[in-house]
Amino acid sequence: MSITRSRRRFCLTAAGVLGAVAVGRPAVGGEPVKLRVKDVRTRFSEHRYRMPYKFGGTPVDRVTLLDVEIDVETPAGRRITGLGSMPLGNVWSFPARDLPYETTLGAMKSLATRLAAIVAGCDEAGHPLELWHLLEPDFLAAARTESERLGLQMPIPKLAVLVTASPFDAALHDACGKALERSSFLSLAPDLVGHDLSRYLGEEFRGVDLREIVRPRPADSVPLFHSVGGSDPLTAAEADAAAVPDDGLPRTLAEWIAFNGLWNIKIKLQGESLDWDVDRTLAVDRIARQSRPETGWRYCVDFNERCPDVAYVLEYLNRVKEASPRCLESILYVEQPTARDLAAPPRNDMHLAAKLRPVVIDESLTDLETLLLARDLGYTGVALKACKGQSHALLMAAAAKRYGMFVCVQDLTCPGASLVHSAGIAAWVPGVAGIEANARQYVPEASRGWEDRLPGIFRVTDGSMHTGCLADRPGLGATA
Repeated sequence: MSITRSRRRFCLTAAGVLGAVAVGRPAVGGEPVKLRVKDVRTRFSEHRYRMPYKFGGTPVDRVTLLDVEIDVETPAGRRITGLGSMPLGNVWSFPARDLPYETTLGAMKSLATRLAAIVAGCDEAGHPLELWHLLEPDFLAAARTESERLGLQMPIPKLAVLVTASPFDAALHDACGKALERSSFLSLAPDLVGHDLSRYLGEEFRGVDLREIVRPRPADSVPLFHSVGGSDPLTAAEADAAAVPDDGLPRTLAEWIAFNGLWNIKIKLQGESLDWDVDRTLAVDRIARQSRPETGWRYCVDFNERCPDVAYVLEYLNRVKEASPRCLESILYVEQPTARDLAAPPRNDMHLAAKLRPVVIDESLTDLETLLLARDLGYTGVALKACKGQSHALLMAAAAKRYGMFVCVQDLTCPGASLVHSAGIAAWVPGVAGIEANARQYVPEASRGWEDRLPGIFRVTDGSMHTGCLADRPGLGATA
């Protein structure tokens, strides 16, 4: 689908979002980037998993990718095309027990059409961060309009809006970097953005600019966290029972460890059975150490908000420690153990749990307010995700640095260009503990051809992504 400027007024009226866009404050100094949107094109593609991926109690066996191309024009009349891509992870971002998969996916797809009209209809010219700031309220309003039009029992949540909007934001950042003939991560100076961070994060961030939270060049490598889903087989017998395809890729955890040279593992847990969660963690640890005895193993454990309360988390950590102190020491952090609505009762204070292991906010993190609430509740880290938007990730990384919080980069089963976007965040933001990248496990066919284009990112042999290749690639690095 393509939406050009000549069709903007019609499309925006049809979307129910026609309205004036506020004009930003004057630039801090220098000459801000002034990119103007000329055309927006979207495309959906469907891919089946080679085996289901179970998280949050739900198995997922397919992915719908949203690819976005945005043509922008510089003040000099130069045309640039930016690329963005992201899975529409509706099971994760729009969990609704009373709505079927196709309903939540369909809502996000129809929302994407509205967002395309909004972006195409933006008459402001600016840096991608500024455009995101101006357009996000319209994106949220469009989600409310679409929810009402569809008669949804549960409105499209903000997290799903961020996921749907993320490839549009990525395409704008990609175009910006290309226009400046550099990585998009080197286009963040206040004179280019037009503002310091107080514009986006409040007065506490006056005088702060994003160059303080990015490296001068990307890290040469980033540790890769291999995901062990809730139904993934650990042994050959389990692989046979689960009918894992014999397609040349590993079928068991030990085979994956050898295949990718792993030393970091993400363990998906249930949050419903302490016995199962503890046994699963110890089983993964046992196989890992048997496979590579001399490796300094690191794990993250992810409950996907399934724990009933913090007492469950404390009991889990204490039981793991009792069974294997070495295994507990290897747990680098615990990810989003309880429900994403942090303000809803009961109050789950994580201070005691965080004394045992860092506790990271993921599903809850949609803006600065939720980050501050999580911090008050004892969360000590944040998960950055390309699927929430390049602008969102950069701003949350800045906030995490200011508040001394641990950072990691998590996945949404991102293949192809979406994985490059995610890898860029992990490589350019300092202090990142590692990156999850599980599309190579569950939907490798969606990344076909990328191994030859960017082997350092798509061909893992020593447990790390080799991301130094992004240094000299313009934009977000997914196109030469």
